[in-house]
This record gives sequence, C-alpha cells and structure tokens, in this order.
Amino acid sequence: MNKKMNVESFNLDHTKVKAPYVRLVDVTKGKHGDKIHKYDIRFKQPNKEHMDMAALHSIEHLMAENIRNHTDQVLDIGPMGCQTGFYLSLLNQADDDDVLELFEKTLQDVLQADEVPACNEVQCGWAANHSLEGAKQLAQEMLEKRSEWHQVYVK
Repeated sequence: MNKKMNVESFNLDHTKVKAPYVRLVDVTKGKHGDKIHKYDIRFKQPNKEHMDMAALHSIEHLMAENIRNHTDQVLDIGPMGCQTGFYLSLLNQADDDDVLELFEKTLQDVLQADEVPACNEVQCGWAANHSLEGAKQLAQEMLEKRSEWHQVYVK
C-alpha cells in the first residue's frame, strides 16, 4: 500500500483491525455548517470471515427500518461489498457514545423482529434472498461483543 487512495477504507490496513468494532471514518462539513458523520460498523474480521448474503440482506433491511425509530439523523446505512460490515451516515451526530447506544438499540430491535421488513417483490430487489434467523444471529454475535466495539486495532 504505497499510494494514498481516494477512498478512506482503501487506506485502512485491514490486517491491523480487530472486528467487531464501530469506527468513525470521516466528518464532512457542508457549506451551511451541517456535518455528516460516517461510521464503519464492522461485524466480521476482514479477509478471515464474512456475512452470509441472505443474513446480511435481512439485517440490512431490519437495521435500515429500525434505526430510524431511534433518531431522525440517519442519512443511510448500507452494506460493504466485502460482506464484513456496514457504513452508517448520520447528520450532525457529534457523540460517538450516542452512536454506540443507537446501534445497540437497533440490534436489540433485530432480535425482537418477527419478520424482515419490505421482504417482498414489490419493495425488494431480491426478495427471495433473506434469512431472519441469520440476521438475528449476526445481531446476537455483535451484541455479545458490545464491550469491544470501541477497540478498532489489534493490540
């Protein structure tokens, strides 16, 4: 990795991080003073494990729907192509501890869910590819390691 890349995560040494974690990636300031906080929410250890696609798809739906019940600051939450985590973008969110609490509440919602929202051909582009049980397992695994979310790098 010699050349600095335009994409922040391409400059991250993926061999030095320790999943699971929640990491502030960037704060972008708008011309009117608004700030967008982008977080790397890493579920799985890069290049060692990844989320099953059906489980990832379902937890994406569940988090996208439920996180908005706890805040109106969500711009987007979307999966990483490597299937190891998600990016969360929030408007004017300055406190990292509040973000951890928000994410914890959202994962608790996943555990309580009895269906995957928008899991049908009208509202989803691949409605046949979902796993509520897989999503719940991912949420449970993350919550079990809640105390480690602040530790991004291997000690």
